[in-house]
Amino acid sequence: MEVILQNLTKKFPNRDKKKKGDVIAVDHFDIEIPDGKLVALLGPSGCGKSTMLNLISGLLKPTEGKIFFGEDDVTELPPENRCIGLVFQNYALYPHLTVKQNITFPLENLKGKDKLTKEEMNERALQAAKLVQLDGLMERKPAELSGGQQQRVAVARAIVKMPRVLLLDEPLSNLDARLRLQTREEIRRIQRETGITTIFVTHDQEEAMSISDMIIVMKDGALHQVGKPQEVYDDPSDLFVAKFLGTPPINVFDAQVRDGKLYIGGDAVLEVPGVEDWPVYAAIRPEGFIPDENGRFSCKLSGVEVMGRDYSVLSTNSACHSNPVRAIISTDHKVDIEKEVVKFSLKPHKVHLFHKETEERIRF
Repeated sequence: MEVILQNLTKKFPNRDKKKKGDVIAVDHFDIEIPDGKLVALLGPSGCGKSTMLNLISGLLKPTEGKIFFGEDDVTELPPENRCIGLVFQNYALYPHLTVKQNITFPLENLKGKDKLTKEEMNERALQAAKLVQLDGLMERKPAELSGGQQQRVAVARAIVKMPRVLLLDEPLSNLDARLRLQTREEIRRIQRETGITTIFVTHDQEEAMSISDMIIVMKDGALHQVGKPQEVYDDPSDLFVAKFLGTPPINVFDAQVRDGKLYIGGDAVLEVPGVEDWPVYAAIRPEGFIPDENGRFSCKLSGVEVMGRDYSVLSTNSACHSNPVRAIISTDHKVDIEKEVVKFSLKPHKVHLFHKETEERIRF
């Protein structure tokens, strides 16, 4: 089911009497979410991700704008009539019910032509449990399950009635690192098998990039960029997106363009043809550095961390916003840790320039 948001806006009354005007949680949002895709709403805490999900689900009414499921305008439709599945951060399972009873609960509320017999409900619950690999635990209660198993019960309960849209609100944040990895892979597998359009809210960019078909990057309620995860990483539209995506984070420098060359400090580090002479931010991905004794970019070496297949070379540069400068280098290259200065060549496609005032991308 395609989900279309048109000029979607949500404002809340400002409780700070010193500040005038409303708080804008979602700001004139226009997006089309393709049918059958897993899409991540990604951004820092407070950027409006959960508010957006609550608008799509019907738990909140928009101040302005429209929400469409396919050709159906669902803007004024109550949540129970939108045919959605919703998975919360805290699982929200009924502790006195078994796994089977938790999964069948949404089916018991179906009425009219959608009403099912007990046998049909049990069959649907078993199918959903098999999908999340819990069919052997149907008689257990939530307290007898691990955190990952509880989360999978919540997913099974959401998909048992085959919703048009599945909404996941930071469903992995309560799990430890190993369970997070395992459960996100399960969510991806389930989404592919069911083909349900899924919207996944997270502030974890690694999580979003690893399982999503498309990511929507938000800040302060506004859309900053949308696209396939790798495309957004490789081609950020502004400095916020460049800094938000990537682990380790991108290195940002105060720089200057003069006569078609990029200067960081006193070093002319890269040819940037076609860029006007002005101060810029130069952002370099950690994997964009190549150790080179004849390289044009110099930093003061701080140390080298061995990461197995890679080195993490730590250095400092007075133009960098957040020292140390971190470079991820293949172990095929050698770094002389006895030297005070390390020199690099730069991979041009890993260097991004941004306007100092607007922070918009400058392409070269």
